[in-house]
Amino acid sequence: MAFMKQGSRSEPFRREGQTWVCTTGLPSDVTIEVGEISFLLHKFPLLSRSGQLKKLIAESSNEDGSSCVLQLHDVPGGAKTFEDITRFCYGVKIEIRSLNVVSLRCAAEYLQMTEDYGEGNLIAQTETFLNEIFSNWPDSIKALETCEEVQPYAEDLHIVSRCIDSLAMKACSDPNLFSWPVAARNCKQNQADDHALWNGISSDTRSSQSDHWWFYDVSLLSLPLYKRLIIAIEAKGMKSEAVAASLIYYLRRFLPLMNRQSSFTDTGHATIPNTSEADQRALLEEIVELIPNKRGVTSSKNLLRLLRTAMILSASPSCRENLERRVGGQLDQAELVDLLIPNMGYSMETLYDIDCIQRILDHFLSIYQPASVAASPCIIDQGALIAGADALTPMTMVANLLDGYLAEVASDTNMNLTKFQTLAIAIPDYARPLDDGIYHAIDVYLKIHSWLTDSEREQLCRLMNCQKLSLEASTHAAQNERLPLRVIVQVLFFEQLRLRTSISGWFFVSDNLENGHHNGNVVLPNNDPFQRDTAEGNENLRERLLELEKECSSIRNELQKLTKTKKIWNIGRTFTDWERSKLKIAGHKQKSDFEVHAWMQEDRNVFPTDSET
Repeated sequence: MAFMKQGSRSEPFRREGQTWVCTTGLPSDVTIEVGEISFLLHKFPLLSRSGQLKKLIAESSNEDGSSCVLQLHDVPGGAKTFEDITRFCYGVKIEIRSLNVVSLRCAAEYLQMTEDYGEGNLIAQTETFLNEIFSNWPDSIKALETCEEVQPYAEDLHIVSRCIDSLAMKACSDPNLFSWPVAARNCKQNQADDHALWNGISSDTRSSQSDHWWFYDVSLLSLPLYKRLIIAIEAKGMKSEAVAASLIYYLRRFLPLMNRQSSFTDTGHATIPNTSEADQRALLEEIVELIPNKRGVTSSKNLLRLLRTAMILSASPSCRENLERRVGGQLDQAELVDLLIPNMGYSMETLYDIDCIQRILDHFLSIYQPASVAASPCIIDQGALIAGADALTPMTMVANLLDGYLAEVASDTNMNLTKFQTLAIAIPDYARPLDDGIYHAIDVYLKIHSWLTDSEREQLCRLMNCQKLSLEASTHAAQNERLPLRVIVQVLFFEQLRLRTSISGWFFVSDNLENGHHNGNVVLPNNDPFQRDTAEGNENLRERLLELEKECSSIRNELQKLTKTKKIWNIGRTFTDWERSKLKIAGHKQKSDFEVHAWMQEDRNVFPTDSET
């Protein structure tokens, strides 16, 4: 820490209760009261250094030469600073440090301690030392902290603005380049906090040490000074990611809720105790306004934590809407655990805040959903769906995220069917390369809400496209007793049709290869990997087809048993009609696919089209 020594005499003062007495042996002829402290001093040392004291003593002197009494209750820095002023006037040894230089400079200005009242007066001495302070980062931070004690005087003397400009310039530069020492008081704290900040909450602001070395020091400032410093740092060209990271770091020191690892669990972190809820709310609202409004500069994890904290602290609607809009702009970067925001509403209908996620999703769709998308009604190959997903990365990622969210909230018994459907259909069909995720969510919902009627179950199952289920999902659905029987049959039919279409394509390729060998157009060596892959693919497809054939055979056997017992199924039509349509397909299994489609047209209720599904 930098310091400056002034004076050479030994200490001539002693304190007696609330009174400072000079022990030089001469009787005191002036008494100066500062707050509750009285200073019994002599006129001459004060007159030779301070224009203000010279004026006040002249106005208060009595003709009889008796001691005069002055009151300086508004002197900057109070009695503590006036003690050093008195020592300076008497030529006693004092040390000017970063912790007292601002108050001494303001008090010297107040007392008019200019060069007119002695060479090397206090104003000149403190100004010289301030210039030295501004070239040093840790001392500048300490000096700026003390400005709050004498705020009006420090503002008038431009000490605050000069200090902020100096700090902003240093924060935007590499401290190693200019050999600026980082304050020793924050070394251990930074190591512990950095581990929690970058690893504990997986922040997107994983900057190098040279980028965030200043976070802890500036977090010690009061909110007004911190805001001004952050604005100055941003104006100097600091990266938006570093500015946002510093703001989050500052919040985490004052808001305990920001240190929670998930929606319902806490982890300890050093925060400022005894901060009222009103102060936390005001702090949150002001910091949110300072966060750069750019995609990706703040992680979705941190934004969602801010949103959750804003809900708990009952922040203003504009603050929450601002955060929801920011999250919606980068929803594809969010994680499922962070979307599970507890319901803070008065009704507490559901465990999680479904309406909030719906609004966030609406913000995302308003940015990323194209004006028009042509969806192909034909049966799509699973491999083609996966391969084409790259072009729809943000929308596809959100679709997967939403399916996972639906699976989580589906386990809530109070989850309304209408809200579940509204959230599920918000994502367009083209955004889901496969419907395994939405099928899983539907299965969980059916399992928890076992009281749903048959019509409600069928309505819920319309959320998924049976043509876009993977082999694993189709196998599970074919054996899922919670699904309506007509949905199971539909899953089996489309899987069988897809396999037949794929096998036809493989046979077509094989025929072309054989014809090429015979005609001399294509000659491939016997060990060509493409031929081996073709043979293996044909074998795999045949195995899948045989498995589905067994499933269909099992379904037919079950239906025959049901026919014998004459059990009535409440599925919207009589069993006879349904059985007749089913047996038509089963009895003409050897027919071509074209003939199977013809049978389907006779009974659309058994095998509805995509649009009806």
